[in-house]
Amino acid sequence: MVNGRATERPREGFRPSRSPRTRRRSAAALGALVLLLAGCASMPSEGEVRRVDPSSRADTDSQARVFGVSPRKGAQPWQIVRGFLEATTSDEPGFATAREYLTGRAAHSWDPFARTTVLDVTPTVLAPGRSSTGEEEEGTTLEVTGPTVALVDSEHAHRPSNGTYRETFHLVRVGGEWRIDRLPDGLVVAEADFERNYESVNTYHYADLGPDTGAVTRGEDVLVADPVYVRERIDPLTEAVEALLDGPTGWLAPVVGSAFPEGTRLAGGTKLSPNDSGTLTVPLVVRDGKGRERPLGVGSAQCDRMAAQVLHTVDGQVSARTSRVRLTRGDGGAELCSLTRDEAEAYAPGRLGGDGGGQYFVDDRDRLAVVLGDGDRTAPVSGPFGAGQIRMGAVSVSRDEKRGAGVSLDGRSLFVAPLTADTGLGAPVVTSAAQRESDGLTTPSWDGLGDLWVADRDPDRSRLLWLRGGQEEAREVEVVGLGRGRIEALRVSSDGVRMALLISEEGRTTLRLGRIEREESEDGSPGATVEGLRPIAPRMEEVLDASWAGDSRLVVVGREAKGVQQLRYTATDGSSAGPSTLPGLNGVTGVAASENGDKPLLADTGEGIARLERAEWELVTDKGSMPAYPG
Repeated sequence: MVNGRATERPREGFRPSRSPRTRRRSAAALGALVLLLAGCASMPSEGEVRRVDPSSRADTDSQARVFGVSPRKGAQPWQIVRGFLEATTSDEPGFATAREYLTGRAAHSWDPFARTTVLDVTPTVLAPGRSSTGEEEEGTTLEVTGPTVALVDSEHAHRPSNGTYRETFHLVRVGGEWRIDRLPDGLVVAEADFERNYESVNTYHYADLGPDTGAVTRGEDVLVADPVYVRERIDPLTEAVEALLDGPTGWLAPVVGSAFPEGTRLAGGTKLSPNDSGTLTVPLVVRDGKGRERPLGVGSAQCDRMAAQVLHTVDGQVSARTSRVRLTRGDGGAELCSLTRDEAEAYAPGRLGGDGGGQYFVDDRDRLAVVLGDGDRTAPVSGPFGAGQIRMGAVSVSRDEKRGAGVSLDGRSLFVAPLTADTGLGAPVVTSAAQRESDGLTTPSWDGLGDLWVADRDPDRSRLLWLRGGQEEAREVEVVGLGRGRIEALRVSSDGVRMALLISEEGRTTLRLGRIEREESEDGSPGATVEGLRPIAPRMEEVLDASWAGDSRLVVVGREAKGVQQLRYTATDGSSAGPSTLPGLNGVTGVAASENGDKPLLADTGEGIARLERAEWELVTDKGSMPAYPG
């Protein structure tokens, strides 16, 4: 594309700049993942591709299954290790075939669900230089190794990793045949097989907004997505609900909670599936630390909150959509409560995000403008941000589209005012002492509580600022783990407990996610810190921009090492979120998405602002830059 005005004045940053979980009995949700070695236990590479009619099956059980192969008589040690790893890629719930490669004692003690290591490539099995002395008695040792890209723990939680997997497998002869008698707990899998065999599922828990719970209606009922991985063809619906009952994953636990009483579990042997009318019955029991059961007793309001967590967690997990959830006291017991899909809308994830309908941008006269009607016309907004009295370098709009926040063109002043009212901007609410625009204030961001967040990049005093309610005096917020890094841009999720940050350090700008932990200060006033920084686009060498694009997904524009610039989705746990890449577009410097996910993607390019419609990019306007949705 030919460079246009958007490249004359580059814009930086985002558009508009527990307690430990108990391991559950069926930790199988994340276990079984392991490497698929060359050609074994793989899907056919040729043949006719046919569409599967979802109405022809009720769940994933009818999908093609992959089964392991038992050990071959007379197999050598390296063949046993490879065969074992191949067998663990099967769709057997308990890995019965894989255990045939182990001695009896090892088969009993091996825990495949302790962790899963995801490798960039197929694991390498290394033979020893020589066998152990007296191998008939003492056995032999092989090493399995490979570069790691991610780790998945027993909570089914994914996190990026760039280390090296290196573990030893010891083998002895049993009845004349080699078998593995010592091996590490957990599994190891090539990334391609991880993506093929497992799916990401959002479990939902309630945000802990602390002293800010009353800032919005039903502030105690704000659901937050917590992605986990389950085995795609081994009863994913049941495993998703079991993961939900386990509670939030460790990273998210400090800022969310569950309506389920501690120890709540599915009744033994339960396999969940909605009936023909779309009703999902969930039998619940409560077990203490010694496995003893007691009756589950909860009030109707709490039970409704529990049912809402279940319904939103299972939403979309089966082809026959769940329209109603029934919670019962044990298998076949009395109904505790039921909740329909319509009733669950009161607890809908992202409800603080607003309609997110407005498509805003900064026009060629440095005013806030909006796309009108069907997208063929644009105009400045009617309020103070569209009047042009002060030239704006970046502007954002509150989630309810009633207020705006803008940073002056020099990056030194932040203004907050009603979006369309016939008033002036007033005095700035925050000022920066930075001498350069690139060192000034970032594009501000609104959460669903009406709070406003902005970072000052002043080299002499870089800081994160929080304007509670968008109008109180700015408070400085500590970002734990930031170190020598500098916040170049930020974007807060509508639920108010997660913040995406572009952080520059040592010549790189990376995307990280932090938790917003809200609590009362010692003097009784509300306070907040940002903690738990973790990478969520680990393969990006340089990130230019990002925007929330769903409950647990962001769209990112950046470049991988030795790669070209690209647009792609990433999940909040750092895994890829399909589709992982988007149609190519030249010269992208920024991106904007709607958090509710049903609005078109917007991109800032050298020719102006483009919009993704029906998998194709179209130009919205060539007289503006910095597209933004509310937030």
